[in-house]
Amino acid sequence: LAETMSVVLSLEDVGPCRKQLTIEIPAPAVEAETERVVKDFSSQARIPGFRKGKVPQQVVRKRFAEDIEKEVVERLLPRYWKQAQAEKGIEPLLSPEIASLDPIKPGEPLLFKATVEVRPEVDLGNLVGFDIPDPSSEPSPMEIEESFDQLRRRYSDWKAVDRPAARGDLARGQIFEIPAEGEAGEPQPFAVEIGDASVWEELSLALTGLTAGREARFEHTDTAEGGAPVEGAPERKFKVSVEAIEERQLPELDDAFAAKVNPAWKTFDELRTAVVERLAVDKRRARREARERALLEQLRERYPIELPPGVVRHETETLMRDYAETLHRSGVDLDRANLDWHRIGHDMEPAAQKRVHARLLLDAVAAREAVAVTEDEFERALAALARGQGTTTPALRKALDEDGRLANLRLQLRRDKTIRRLLGETEEFGADAAE
Repeated sequence: LAETMSVVLSLEDVGPCRKQLTIEIPAPAVEAETERVVKDFSSQARIPGFRKGKVPQQVVRKRFAEDIEKEVVERLLPRYWKQAQAEKGIEPLLSPEIASLDPIKPGEPLLFKATVEVRPEVDLGNLVGFDIPDPSSEPSPMEIEESFDQLRRRYSDWKAVDRPAARGDLARGQIFEIPAEGEAGEPQPFAVEIGDASVWEELSLALTGLTAGREARFEHTDTAEGGAPVEGAPERKFKVSVEAIEERQLPELDDAFAAKVNPAWKTFDELRTAVVERLAVDKRRARREARERALLEQLRERYPIELPPGVVRHETETLMRDYAETLHRSGVDLDRANLDWHRIGHDMEPAAQKRVHARLLLDAVAAREAVAVTEDEFERALAALARGQGTTTPALRKALDEDGRLANLRLQLRRDKTIRRLLGETEEFGADAAE
């Protein structure tokens, strides 16, 4: 009886990590769904000569035949795909590629093919003996001193000086772009620290050595975040005039400085404690990331597998979207930049392969070692994420659920827990998700 109830007519391998199922929707199911769709259309159809909801079904069938068939297929295919998936125990990595074979014919079953990418077989062996670094998570005296240097710079005052500008000085003035053709735009005021990482290096070089009342010209080509040149970006010309040069006045490290940084702190010791605690959090995060990188790299080297090409392609596209968003946030005009997205995608494919490889291995390890995320751990992680995003746990849960990302979060938490087990870490899981 179980065999006669099967909806899968055939199951075959059609490529690396790809399976194709031929699925049959029984004729009675097709007829019943068609009747329901026709009734729905009849209740809403507006045809001259008939009142709404009173159009004869034979008229509806003839007038809306194409739309009715499309609606029937859209209702039935997902339902029977899920049944076939459960019947064969298939765990697809992406949504199936579904193709209907033939139009619906009265009294006949509907056949369609579903092609999916599935997990490759992973023959896991020894899961010990990884060479994992163990950097210190305690801030060093030099790191603490550097943090206070940065704080002093951030809360410093500026004093006007009558000398040529040098790196570290603050320059104030006007800047405008010199167009390739047409009239120049209006000058824009600026105030920049010469040599700061956020300032164009060409601008810093042009300002160095200038005094108040002098001007200079320079050229700049747009770069992406991190300083990489944007291929095809035009060279832009600017003129800058200096109105004032100011020198940084660093504050003393005392109780007054602590109160300036945060009025809640009354003494310098309170500031120092807070700085050291923040450094310790950063060091713990850096240590965890270094250990995780080493583990995943050694896992990939130890267990090479054939990767599902569609999943790699999907991950590459995700990386490209993230890159485009990064460029946009950094002020790059994507329409003008004339980027070679084919080359960019090709360059990003190795990183996508590494990500997919690591995830598949971690999922295989989690399955073998029976790693699971408990509801309590999931709720703690969700609450930590909500705190980190400045929202409530119910609001975050709703947003993730609506976007279809709630299941992915649980899967990622399972991978994180698997990494911790392989690294031999035993601290409470889920509470540091927002770090």
